Amino acid sequence: MPLTSKQAEYLQGCNHRWNVKTGATGSGKSFVDYAVVIPQRLTHLKGLGLAVMLGNTRGTLQRNILDPMREIWGEELVGEIRSDNTVQLFGKKVYAIGADNKKHVARIQGATIEYAYGDELTTWNQEVFEMLKSRLRTSHSHFDGTCNPAGPKHWFKGFLDSDADIFQQAYNIHDGCLPPAVVDELIKEYSGTHRYQRYILGKWAVAEGPVYDMFSEERHVCKAKTSGEIIVSSDFGMQNPTVFLIWQKRVDTGNWHCIKEYYYSGRENNRMKTVSALVKGLEDTLSGQKDDLVIVDPSATALIVELRSKGHKVKKADNTVNDGIADVETMLTQDKLSFDPSCTHTIEEFGIYAWDPTAADKGRDAVIKQSDHAMDAIRYFVKTLKLVKRSRTRQYKSILG
Repeated sequence: MPLTSKQAEYLQGCNHRWNVKTGATGSGKSFVDYAVVIPQRLTHLKGLGLAVMLGNTRGTLQRNILDPMREIWGEELVGEIRSDNTVQLFGKKVYAIGADNKKHVARIQGATIEYAYGDELTTWNQEVFEMLKSRLRTSHSHFDGTCNPAGPKHWFKGFLDSDADIFQQAYNIHDGCLPPAVVDELIKEYSGTHRYQRYILGKWAVAEGPVYDMFSEERHVCKAKTSGEIIVSSDFGMQNPTVFLIWQKRVDTGNWHCIKEYYYSGRENNRMKTVSALVKGLEDTLSGQKDDLVIVDPSATALIVELRSKGHKVKKADNTVNDGIADVETMLTQDKLSFDPSCTHTIEEFGIYAWDPTAADKGRDAVIKQSDHAMDAIRYFVKTLKLVKRSRTRQYKSILG
């Protein structure tokens, strides 16, 4: 596959200590690394220090870099990560480690690193990065890395704006060579959110204001005829509210519709209910209908036990927060979720649920943890059932970076 002009430009300029590509998803940032840069760096090592690859986790490093590299170069040159956190690449031993937690600092502490590669840099723990900076200590040490932009006050953006010896490029979605249909799909998925600024335009944009500012009562609240399987999603609390949202597919569109909600707050009612009473509240709300699955906060052990004892099929929720929010944003933007007018607490929370400006000031994306119980139940529903399908875009992303 021929290189794009941006990728060719990178090969011409990546002779600095730090060489970083930031920007849109699927824009070709990583392709030039696993097709050209990493093999060249490794084959030119002088044996004066370690070679290290770091990603958010070992799993993401395997998926984003090593798997597509193996497709190009074959299994003889690109091995698998072993139990000792090493992988054989082009005849060299390379350490492959996660960087999402400060516990990984110890894995590079004290080492001299001749070459380092970094994937998904904005997801790293800052202490790991600070340790890495002190370990690149040969006269010819190099670092290559990529990331999607985060908030403008993210600690890594501060590093990129420093006077360190950095060569950096910024990519937007059109700098790659994704098929036009895939580009259109990505634009639709992220339209109307801060992720459009980051993942399409490649800009460092703050997450601020309402989380779901694309939600509209005119578009998303209606009466609808539904049929088929019934799915329940739940967020559990004793003093805090317990929420059960009851979902069924619309007859007219086939999209998911929240037909009813159960909402009980021990704090607001000055009386906590037992777990058994909360489950009875769900069953009363179902009004004799039988649910096919209840998706539950994975930490709600008592609720899971009680539901199963009453014959409900239970699945622990995928509690990935920011990715889950992104999936809900996609569903709302594409009008694939709707809510019955009787779901008053859920509708009210849409107007309250907001990004935390204090977290944004520290470079993090986090929501204000209040009035978020129905919002969590929606996120569990969408993320656990994997309602946002990105198989095609992920396929191209793995090929093109």
